Amino acid sequence: MDEKHRGRLTKKGIRIYEPADFEGMHRAGKLAAEILDAVAPMVRIGQTTGALDDAIRGMVEDAGAKSATIGYKGYQHASCISVNHVVCHGIPGAKIPKGKNEKTVRRHDELTEGDIVNIDVTVIVDGWFGDSSRMYKAGTIKPFAERLIDITHEALFKGIEAVRPGNTFGDIGHAIQNFVEGSRMGVVRDFCGHGLGRVFHAPPNVLHYGRPGTGAVLEEGMFFTIEPMVNLGRPETKVLKDNWTAVTHDKSLSAQFEHSVGVTASGYELFTLSPTGKFHPTWG
Repeated sequence: MDEKHRGRLTKKGIRIYEPADFEGMHRAGKLAAEILDAVAPMVRIGQTTGALDDAIRGMVEDAGAKSATIGYKGYQHASCISVNHVVCHGIPGAKIPKGKNEKTVRRHDELTEGDIVNIDVTVIVDGWFGDSSRMYKAGTIKPFAERLIDITHEALFKGIEAVRPGNTFGDIGHAIQNFVEGSRMGVVRDFCGHGLGRVFHAPPNVLHYGRPGTGAVLEEGMFFTIEPMVNLGRPETKVLKDNWTAVTHDKSLSAQFEHSVGVTASGYELFTLSPTGKFHPTWG
């Protein structure tokens, strides 16, 4: 069997992996989490996103792994680094675009006091993909930014708690949407989670909004990411001319957390848990 096509496919085209495959996902997820742990003390005032990406690239190489993002559709970095109102796919080393409280585009990619930062890393270990992102902060952040991070983190786990055989992907999306909108924030609809395993992106699309009981039914052996993006303002986004960087349409702050998840017989396993408990920026 082709290693990329192991397991079976559901009628919806979602791959069902074997119990033995969980170990490979745990190895890949552990490396992604270790890298995100190691980069935490590097996120500080005066640091550049380019230097952070260089460090991440070195960690991937030192581990004997590969970066899934270098060369992906022409992308040339080992991470995506999204600052403040950048929703996702921020390019390390690029100028930081103008936010709601900034008069001009920053001339460089240097972090400043109060910035909130998402770093997204995907590694390949022995053919398995480990994908995770989390939030960081530079200096002291505003209370509303801290609340945004807290709500986004909790929204991720509201979605994860809905993962078990017999539930649907709509149940995951509804749990996230209900919590975020109940907190008077906007859940992004333009980007979603995805299946993964021996490939980077595969069915299903894991929406972070939806109606209970809709969508494909969860089965043991499904691997996918849950990665809600939450905006302090409205949910709409736009992609800049570089064709990668997505920003909030109203220039409000945005946050994101992501875990890679496997469905078990009774619930789920998280492949990308932080070994040192640093998944949240105020922990550890």
